[in-house]
Amino acid sequence: MLRRHLIAALALASSLLALPALAEQDKPTPTAKEILAKSTPAEWRTPDPQNLLLMQLPTGRVVIELAPDFTPRHAANIRTLVRSHYFDGLAIIRVQDNFVTQWGDPNDDENGDKNRIRSLGKASKTLPPEFTRAIDPKLPWTALPDGDVYAPEVGFSEGFPVGRDPASGQEWVAHCYGTVGVARDVAPETGSGSSLYAVIGQARRLDHNLAVAGRVLEGMPLLSGLPRGPEPMGFYAKPQQRVTIASVRLAADMPAKDRPAIQVLRTDSASFAALVEAKRNGHNAFYPKPAGKVDLCSIDVPVREAKPAP
Repeated sequence: MLRRHLIAALALASSLLALPALAEQDKPTPTAKEILAKSTPAEWRTPDPQNLLLMQLPTGRVVIELAPDFTPRHAANIRTLVRSHYFDGLAIIRVQDNFVTQWGDPNDDENGDKNRIRSLGKASKTLPPEFTRAIDPKLPWTALPDGDVYAPEVGFSEGFPVGRDPASGQEWVAHCYGTVGVARDVAPETGSGSSLYAVIGQARRLDHNLAVAGRVLEGMPLLSGLPRGPEPMGFYAKPQQRVTIASVRLAADMPAKDRPAIQVLRTDSASFAALVEAKRNGHNAFYPKPAGKVDLCSIDVPVREAKPAP
């Protein structure tokens, strides 16, 4: 009898010791707001003004960060186009549902570069394709632990969603929501950057088939919320449907006081790792069962207004 009581007492003690662990497991996952509130200043970076484009639309401003480490020739050519005011007065010409919003010269053919009307000035009309680049071990890399349909490995580098193929030694910026790609004709070298598009839906099938010039940091609702063009490709059929671009400027060419005061969370930071984990295994009263996995395009890299120096 004494032995049975002793065993029962030990079992009760063991269960009580397990209670804190169970309570910790049942504790709701911190929200993104809570995680970011504890982030340190060192975990945030200020984008290089040489890589920031400001596109002014009638409804507001779109801020785009270029990706020169992945598509250097296209970044340089786009800067040349912007500095020659090439995009001023052009238009958003295409909005295809669950795919892309595209802007450029309305007088071009649907592929973007064949029947060009506006002069490119000093910019190149053609560029060698930069669909992928050699994996650079010097660039920061934050791998995601779960699988991907479109790439053997995926993760984040310098704030961009990236696919990798270790067998070929190549990597590329993935076509996730908000990435900005370079429209082209059938020939690979025809994508000069004179016509660009932002992904507003499912576009991963474009990975390593088109160059990705950067990603939108601010103003995505101004691009994703536009009326859709007619099928099958979403080009606006009537000129009055197009949205005129007032201007596109490079932040580096503007007075410091007029530049966007924004910061981007470093994707090699502890806070970003916590955000990824919260996406993978997040749970609370509304979501009692965590997914246990996360895909590349479901992770948003946070952007915030820069805090004034103390």
